[in-house]
Amino acid sequence: MSEQNDPQQPGDGPNPWVKQLMIWGGIFLALLLVVTMFSNAGQTTGAGIRYSDFRTAVAEGQVQEVQMSDELITGTMKNGDAFSTVPVPNDTDITKLMEDNDVRFTGKQREGQNVFLFILLNSLPFLLILGIAFFALRQMQKGGGGGAMGFGKSKAKLLTERSGKVTFDDVAGIDEAREELQEIVEFLRDPQRFSKLGGQIPKGALLVGSPGTGKTLLARAIAGEAGVPFFTISGSDFVEMFVGVGASRVRDMFEQAKKNAPCIVFIDEIDAVGRSRGNGLGNSNDEREQTLNQLLVEMDGFEANEGIIIIAATNRPDVLDPALLRPGRFDRQVVVPIPDIDGREKILGVHMKKVPLAPDVNPRVIARGTPGFSGADLANLVNEAALLAARRNKRLVAMQEFEDAKDKVMMGAERRSMVMTDDEKKMTAYHEAGHAIVSVHEEASDPIHKATIIPRGRALGMVMRLPERDSYSYHRDKMHANLSVSMGGRVAEEIIFGHDKVSSGASSDIQYATSLARSMVTQWGMSEKLGPLQYEEQSEGYLGMGASQRTFRSGQTNELIDNEIKGLVEGAHARATDILKTNEDQLHLLAQALLEYETLTGDEIKTLLESGKIDRADTPRGPVLTQPVQGSSIPKAGKRFGGSATGSGGDEAPQGA
Repeated sequence: MSEQNDPQQPGDGPNPWVKQLMIWGGIFLALLLVVTMFSNAGQTTGAGIRYSDFRTAVAEGQVQEVQMSDELITGTMKNGDAFSTVPVPNDTDITKLMEDNDVRFTGKQREGQNVFLFILLNSLPFLLILGIAFFALRQMQKGGGGGAMGFGKSKAKLLTERSGKVTFDDVAGIDEAREELQEIVEFLRDPQRFSKLGGQIPKGALLVGSPGTGKTLLARAIAGEAGVPFFTISGSDFVEMFVGVGASRVRDMFEQAKKNAPCIVFIDEIDAVGRSRGNGLGNSNDEREQTLNQLLVEMDGFEANEGIIIIAATNRPDVLDPALLRPGRFDRQVVVPIPDIDGREKILGVHMKKVPLAPDVNPRVIARGTPGFSGADLANLVNEAALLAARRNKRLVAMQEFEDAKDKVMMGAERRSMVMTDDEKKMTAYHEAGHAIVSVHEEASDPIHKATIIPRGRALGMVMRLPERDSYSYHRDKMHANLSVSMGGRVAEEIIFGHDKVSSGASSDIQYATSLARSMVTQWGMSEKLGPLQYEEQSEGYLGMGASQRTFRSGQTNELIDNEIKGLVEGAHARATDILKTNEDQLHLLAQALLEYETLTGDEIKTLLESGKIDRADTPRGPVLTQPVQGSSIPKAGKRFGGSATGSGGDEAPQGA
């Protein structure tokens, strides 16, 4: 950003901290002066005595010397003590009394008083109070409406980045969104290039995307590239408890923008103030609606705002008022998506520049193993890997740290301090082996990335599957395969330990299977009895991420839907049972290997099932079993905890669905 747009250059004035120190130092000195003045005003020379006692002392010959004036008599006793007293008017005998007792006395001339100094000293306390009040009011009015006198002032900040400047080179993985916004920057740099063909500068751009995809980073890149003033504000900064304050702040923001045009105004989380008006009965928000109305008028009202571009960001475009999205206001909706594998590789490259890497680090492999990760997730992954390397006292961050960091982010931190009995470990090993064996024999299932019986997060064990490539649609055969894999852990427990010893470890599996089957029946039209109709729709959320909401339907239809969902899940249970009974020897083999090594990669599982052994340099960490556990040896089922879709209590976590 150019230096002439910076409101506070280094040589423009004194340092604010120095200025504050000077003000408070002046106040302290003024208070010290007042205290000194009043303390000196009340001081007198010597001890004060009564006038009658003074006459008695003179008559008794105790007084040595006296200085007299109309207001005060001071003197010294023969014993050296000083005294003072106030004379009585018209006492003419005092001089004769002092002459008779040999007291030396002199007159004291009355001192003339400076009228200006008298007025100044008496008015100083009032001037001090007025100065403090004026200083407090000035402080309250500063900071863009941060004080009691500035409710209606805009809180928009003029962004200047001399250090840590972000440009489009720092934005990776969202090329299409970057190109659209780069066109706005080029318009601001050279408007004649577009206007000579009749094109007009767009009034606004709305950045839409899931949390963490880089909307705010894009806005900072625009600030770094544009070379024009860039104001930033949050949507919640407009909303106050007093009606009319938000609208006043919108007016003030546009007034500041007009003074600095051409410029860019970035409003983060605009859904805080731009929600659709009139939704619901008796649930309106007058303050928010007035603020929205003022924003609509300022963006494209009766008075044109030339050279002011509004850029806003939200992850909930479906709740915004339609008037905000019409042409002339937010002319463009720029979707900032979750990056694909190429985008993830580029984003990793940006963040890895700040980290010393070992030669074995391959960003492409890490990108393939992180489907569904946003830019913020990938930045967190690189940071976790760097922290792990530092904890292990390494000078470089190797591929092992990235793999461990990925496992921590996806599955949670290892809980090796958790004490599990041998029976619980066996139950978990067979549960995870059941998931893995069904996944291997389901052609449409994603390949296994890793299987572990080490407790992570809320899970006692987990099987992680990763797709070979990014998938943007969900096919019927893959849905049925995922249903079967989710039932594999429960079926393995039934086959090995018996019906009465089935644990609660499959709670998340059942939840996932039921949710998937419900979506197949009610949203995706994959039920032959119900046909290709939608019986449930998504509520608020971006790209269908909200909770499902039932539409009005009859009781007979509800019963039919429940039967179809039950049929899909029970069919998957039967399919998993058939696979595991046919391949029960592989189930025992894989469970034994999990008990020995605790964690197996997908390649190791494939080698084990093909050759019957694993070639690994390290020694097993778990108890070595010489014989496979047979169905007759029924262990005691341990306590399992239901949890999230990432796996819990022995659940498996499909990724990239």
